[in-house]
Amino acid sequence: MLVLLPPSEGKATAVRGRPVALDGLSLPGLGAGRAAVLDELVGLCAADEDKAAEVLGLSPGLRGEVARNAGLHTAPAMPAGRLYTGVLYDALGLATLDAAAKRRAGKSLLVFSGLWGAVRLADRIPAYRCSMAVRLPGAGGLAAYWKPHLDRVLPEVAGGGLVLDLRSSAYAGAWRPQGTVAARTATVRVLQVSVVDGVERRSIVSHFNKATKGRLVRALLTSGASPRTPAALAADLRDLGFTVEGDGTRLDVLVRDLH
Repeated sequence: MLVLLPPSEGKATAVRGRPVALDGLSLPGLGAGRAAVLDELVGLCAADEDKAAEVLGLSPGLRGEVARNAGLHTAPAMPAGRLYTGVLYDALGLATLDAAAKRRAGKSLLVFSGLWGAVRLADRIPAYRCSMAVRLPGAGGLAAYWKPHLDRVLPEVAGGGLVLDLRSSAYAGAWRPQGTVAARTATVRVLQVSVVDGVERRSIVSHFNKATKGRLVRALLTSGASPRTPAALAADLRDLGFTVEGDGTRLDVLVRDLH
């Protein structure tokens, strides 16, 4: 099973350690693309803070991210599994998984990134600010930039097993499974269910969408479940206590208790 995750805007910061080594990252087929985006991002942020803040969509309170990006070549790096924080990763709780679940996470989880394309949890990268929605002056829109690179690399990474796609829309645009991979790719939508005046209503609430996806991945990792089809995934999730509608490539997970 390959699980596709979005990154998080919140990131931990390494205080010491070696900088990123591009030739040491997984998915080496993305190396040239990573180097080009990294060099352009660093150059932009080092040359013009105002332009960089505009390109990156930073509010005045986040202007410090420009200086951090300018130093990415020499900034201390840390494993991606520790770098990404935020609601989904808090709920996933990678640090508290048992040894077997951590091994499964290292093999199955793939985090998408506007800067790196996609990384494994063990890949050592520095804290950065560059979402997939960014449009760099040279590279252009990053989702479109990464698409041909990821199209070449990820079908082999997906292998013959299930692909569980939990990415947000901006990151989903960077790689869309095709052909036989698409047929065994499951996407999950998390819906909050409430009853108002006796009428059931369903809505998507960002915080609980992320938290539920984190708990869902954690449950799969700790249980050792290894579904090979979307229908088997739906069955496994029901066995793990989730309320799931559908058994095809699009699944709805219903959340009734928001506390």
